[in-house]
Amino acid sequence: MQKASKISVIVTTYNRPDALAAVVEALFAQDDRNFEIIIADDGSSNNTRNCVEELQKRTPVPLLHVWQEDLGFRAARVRNLGTLAASGDYIVFLDGDCIPGRNFVSQHRKLARPGFLVSGSRVLLSPDYTRRLLDQHLDLNGLGWLQRLRLRLAGHFNKFLQTVLVLPDLGRERKRFSWRRIKSCNLAVWRRDLELVNGFDQSFLGWGHEDSDLVVRLFNAGVLRKDGAFATEVYHLWHKENQRDQESSNRAVVLKRAEDRTVQAVTGLRDIDPQEARALA
Repeated sequence: MQKASKISVIVTTYNRPDALAAVVEALFAQDDRNFEIIIADDGSSNNTRNCVEELQKRTPVPLLHVWQEDLGFRAARVRNLGTLAASGDYIVFLDGDCIPGRNFVSQHRKLARPGFLVSGSRVLLSPDYTRRLLDQHLDLNGLGWLQRLRLRLAGHFNKFLQTVLVLPDLGRERKRFSWRRIKSCNLAVWRRDLELVNGFDQSFLGWGHEDSDLVVRLFNAGVLRKDGAFATEVYHLWHKENQRDQESSNRAVVLKRAEDRTVQAVTGLRDIDPQEARALA
């Protein structure tokens, strides 16, 4: 069975350098070092650029930074930009406020299988614990099971078992499209499959369902889903909800594409000038 020879972790971010630093520090501590990090920046200010430059001085793996102008919420496009800058054959999308466990890369590598994507899982953190973690630079991955249980009982984690158990790669395949657990904050896709469907669709306006759209188009192209729960959990730092003005219309587009068996993005990977995907100097 083909294995991913190199993994590219694409971390999307926008004007939250403290969270981004916590995420990248956790990537530095991975038990699998055969990967690269691409910071896909949706128009952040110089504070984020300065943060990335400091991280680049001590990174143990290749760390690149791509940036696009701030023209509103354009997560689909910046993920495509990161994909074009990546050199790996297997792409893992991770949000810049989702802290991975130490085995995040190695678990995604174990679950990688041709013909499948992996839709990962997350643990939500409370506002109070998020503030403490960032202010005090707490090490989530250094917590023991009893500390994790206490955090769950205190309401600072919304899950417990997923933070202490890793289940084998059995029964994870999903034979039909489902909205359940589609989160581009933790999503792994073979690069060739992304290229097949023209990547994320940049025609989606506002927040919502550009990740579901990608998954349904991949499904229409013959790529099935695997569930990454109890294997690839990330810790999602609390933040205010994004505006969801376009959510209903975006969902309607996805449902229509599922019905029509749409495969190609209207505007996607092939519509970005490759020169734009060069890393910042």
